[in-house]
Amino acid sequence: MSEYKIAAIGDRDSVLGFRALGLDVFPVENAEEAKDSLRRLAKENYAIIYLTEGFARDMAPEIARYEDEVTPAVILIPGREGSLGIGMANVKNAVERAVGADIL
Repeated sequence: MSEYKIAAIGDRDSVLGFRALGLDVFPVENAEEAKDSLRRLAKENYAIIYLTEGFARDMAPEIARYEDEVTPAVILIPGREGSLGIGMANVKNAVERAVGADIL
């Protein structure tokens, strides 16, 4: 069985630090590049893909495609501009779906 990998997609300043943690880093310039990277990584045995909120804001349908899949888990993280609240809203929605009530 092959090992799963972890990646980070986002603007260069936001994702380069993840390389020091051993993650594969994919700096992108725009949402289209981010969409292409996400699609490619989803097919390449990545179990977790961190994606900056700034790009995720323009990729809702693409991210939703993986929402109910086991892998990859697409985790939204703040970018260099700070948190946009999208990641926390997604966590809240996932918990609500799992538990059946808003406990956060």
